[in-house]
Amino acid sequence: MKQMLQNLKSGKIAVADVPRPLLLPGGIVVRTRKSLISAGTERTALQLGKKSLLGKAKERPDLVRKVLDKVRRDGILATFKAVRDKLDSDMPLGYSSCGDVVEVGARAREFQVGQRVACAGAKYANHAEVNFIPRLLAVPVPEGVSTEAAAYATVGTIALQGVRLADLRVGETAVVLGLGLIGQLTAQILKAAGCRVAALDLAQGRVDLAAAHGAELALTLDGEKTERQVLDFTRGRGADAILITAATSSNEPVEQAARLARDRARVIMVGVTGMNIPRTPYFKKELTFMVSRSYGPGRYDPEYEEHGHDYPVGHVRWTENRNIEAFLDMVAAGAVRPEALTTHRYPIAEAEKAFELILRNAEPYLGVVLEYPEADGGPAAVEAARIELPRTTARATGDAVGVSFVGAGGFARSFHLPNLAKQPRARLRGIMDASGVAARSAGEKFGFAFCCSQEEEVLDDAQTHVVFLTTPHSQHADGVCRALAADKAVFVEKPLALDVAGLRRIHKTLAEHPQTLMVGFNRRFAPLAVEMKAHLTGRGPLSVQYRCNAGPAPAEHWIADPAEGGRILGEACHFFDFFAFLTDAAPATVFAAAPRTGSTDDAAVTVAYEDGSVCQLVYATTGPPSYSKERVEAFAGGAAGVIDDFRVLALCGGAARGKPRKLMQADKGHAQEVKALLDALAEGGPAPIPVASLFDTTLVGIAAIQSIQRGEPVVIAALRQEVAAEDTTT
Repeated sequence: MKQMLQNLKSGKIAVADVPRPLLLPGGIVVRTRKSLISAGTERTALQLGKKSLLGKAKERPDLVRKVLDKVRRDGILATFKAVRDKLDSDMPLGYSSCGDVVEVGARAREFQVGQRVACAGAKYANHAEVNFIPRLLAVPVPEGVSTEAAAYATVGTIALQGVRLADLRVGETAVVLGLGLIGQLTAQILKAAGCRVAALDLAQGRVDLAAAHGAELALTLDGEKTERQVLDFTRGRGADAILITAATSSNEPVEQAARLARDRARVIMVGVTGMNIPRTPYFKKELTFMVSRSYGPGRYDPEYEEHGHDYPVGHVRWTENRNIEAFLDMVAAGAVRPEALTTHRYPIAEAEKAFELILRNAEPYLGVVLEYPEADGGPAAVEAARIELPRTTARATGDAVGVSFVGAGGFARSFHLPNLAKQPRARLRGIMDASGVAARSAGEKFGFAFCCSQEEEVLDDAQTHVVFLTTPHSQHADGVCRALAADKAVFVEKPLALDVAGLRRIHKTLAEHPQTLMVGFNRRFAPLAVEMKAHLTGRGPLSVQYRCNAGPAPAEHWIADPAEGGRILGEACHFFDFFAFLTDAAPATVFAAAPRTGSTDDAAVTVAYEDGSVCQLVYATTGPPSYSKERVEAFAGGAAGVIDDFRVLALCGGAARGKPRKLMQADKGHAQEVKALLDALAEGGPAPIPVASLFDTTLVGIAAIQSIQRGEPVVIAALRQEVAAEDTTT
């Protein structure tokens, strides 16, 4: 299918062939008929993309602070690489569209195949022939509403939410500052709500358009003259509300709003302008200033938008979904006419021309609509799940290992994919992601033979010998079983599973389909870790303490979703594997306690091993980001070893002499673990980590959670028996 993309690094925009997105249970797949270019928002994104790295930094100082924290923790080289990798990817454009439902997920049964829907949301309602839309970001289009008008629904809902915040009554007076798409729709909605509307803009054409569609007073901005006319229009009282829908870096709209407002009026920021609020006029009139949050309640809440958890109507009457419904109802009634705002239409194949029009501003424009005619080859061409890619690198044929990848997120792009691309034994076959954009972007960058959005394309590929899985944690156990059942070796990012039931399924599948299995426990392969172990081996039981200053997970990050098992299961398993690596022993008992920090992820975990070693992990999410992340201290038989952030190693006792060893940048063993796996597969050797150890490490995490809940130690042997037990469920 065709989709409009922008490269974050170069700012270049292009229409690309991309695999169609994957249907997920909580949404629908929609074949797009029309999508609207939101000129203000998308022009800003395009202009930012075309700026230099310094220019991007000036625009996003919040991200610069995060980069500086990473420099202090990981060093300049590692930070530079991470920033470069983050930027060197493609971003989908668009967030307002209309189309027909072609597939319905298991948790979105309120929709039907063939139904026409208006779609919303950045990352979802893209300028693409086919999109996956979460259920609460789609609304059926009423009879009498054209497809083009419905494509305006998201932008119209932004306008409607601003009107709701203005809290106007019939007969009250509103001023709309800025008559772009959102300003025009705001004026129409206000008129439909029974308000008296004054509409102001610099462009005469936009002023005339607003006058033709409901604004009782429509003026070009002309300093004090315009303000006098507005005050006369309000009978000398000032406006009850001013809605700023302009896009400018100037602070003038905020200052002008105060001059136009009545005493105790409301000023609503819907657009993007300077926001240096002058205290004196706002203080003297006791004005209320509010910033409208896009489409309404639910916006930026992943529980609502991504997981489909609606807010009860008795508590939140107007969510973003219900706002879209209300906007479409106004269009159906003829009270709002979005199509009157359309100035240009382009087929998706010529979308680049549409964006050039917006960037160059060579002629007047307002509503720019992309159209999606039937593709050459019909629906099958539009909905192709696999795209062949031009190969940019040659691979050895002798003992090369066919590698395919499932999950092309940020971690994979930063670590596993670059490391695989450097391995002469890796023949890169297919890369799959639920987002066709992510699969295409990574596939092109790293030299895969094809990209796809269906896992079957990878599992059915005869030239694929090993499948790398870097999906969300909740998908690991089932993904491992499917790959093993397809007789593929498997590398899965940690954790192996989130519960005993998942481990039991993997155990059973391995017995039926014996293949090499590896989990991404990379720290045991780090050069400093190998040196530390060599220094301590043979000295008897170890005493080890590992401290991880993990930092909090952003609420919107997928790992914060309870369904993903939490960070003790999902991340702390790294350190439990490190204990197994140092001791070369099986865990016997686990005792864990959690501090009362308000976080469910903080814990102190003590693991006793069968050889007499005792290892303790302190995993904290409440420390400062500028402080070092990881420190491990190990003691045995008169010797000690200390690793700081996998950049510094200090050895003491025995034959250890000299200053601590320091690396230029942290090396946590990511490249070495990939090489170890490929070597084992090519040479027919054993798996780099014994399968029993992989299971035990996962059980230590499960035992830690149980111990916190019970307040007592947990014996690992009992959990092993549960894993090996026959599954009696039906």
